[in-house]
Amino acid sequence: MRAKSISDPSPDQDPEGSNRSFAVSGHLLNAPKSAPGLYLVATPIGNLGDITLRALETLAAVDIVACEDTRITRRLLDRFSIKTTLWSYHEHNAAQARPKILERLAQGASIALVSDAGTPLISDPGFKLVREVSAAGLAVTALPGPSSVLTALTVAALPTDRFFFEGFLPSKQMARRNRLAELARIDATLVVFESGSRVQETLHDLRDAMGEREAAICRELTKLHEEVRRATIAELASEADALETRGEFVLVVGPPAADAGIMDDAALDEILRSSLANGSVKDAVAHAVEVSGRPRREVYARALALTKSSSPRGHDDGE
Repeated sequence: MRAKSISDPSPDQDPEGSNRSFAVSGHLLNAPKSAPGLYLVATPIGNLGDITLRALETLAAVDIVACEDTRITRRLLDRFSIKTTLWSYHEHNAAQARPKILERLAQGASIALVSDAGTPLISDPGFKLVREVSAAGLAVTALPGPSSVLTALTVAALPTDRFFFEGFLPSKQMARRNRLAELARIDATLVVFESGSRVQETLHDLRDAMGEREAAICRELTKLHEEVRRATIAELASEADALETRGEFVLVVGPPAADAGIMDDAALDEILRSSLANGSVKDAVAHAVEVSGRPRREVYARALALTKSSSPRGHDDGE
């Protein structure tokens, strides 16, 4: 069955929900039609066996499934013999698709919202749809399930009593470093998404910003080649060049130690050397002051000393 786009024929021409059933272990089960409203359905982040029975029943019972990539969601539905119509809803068409979804909901339709993997609204545009559906007085129901954030937290062996989810860091190094300097001050375990193409650079920047904190690299969670590495950030960064970069990454960083308010001399020198190799004294000092907790005068003096020790003549670059 082909995937249906947001501009495909009306229900009168292509009836939705005509086969409300799903298959589990070779058994075909009927799914009673869902009540009108929007259903937020979590889907597997890798292993398709992680989907819940309630999710399967709902995906089969609604009139429409709104999804990021119809090809990915169709593979999931095909696995469980679900024939529900698919509509495309993602960051590039959301502004045009939302009014049509709202119109169908107002007419009494039942619509499930899914992401390509995991729980909807986490790093996707779904919250805007939920906000508008709620504002219109229409029903919204959440079906909990797989989440790469929570999965990474549970296997990282780091404190989970308080955590901060950052999502994806900025792609440009200076913006990424500035953001990491802000995150370093948060007294909680940090969870970060990263792509394989940038994960090595990000590990080096994490080392410069957070030093010896405990951390974990979680790659391809729940998939065939799942891998979790646990060590300090400095140790993980030292091995970054040999890291397998294929796949999807979640980085988990433990909270700062109770006495980690002021950075020691060795860690300060490491940050300054790294920053000086890539920029001016002024920028290096600004970054080091942010993450070290040390007075600017001390940091500037140390930066000048490092600069002079690495150059026969020394130089003053912008201070």
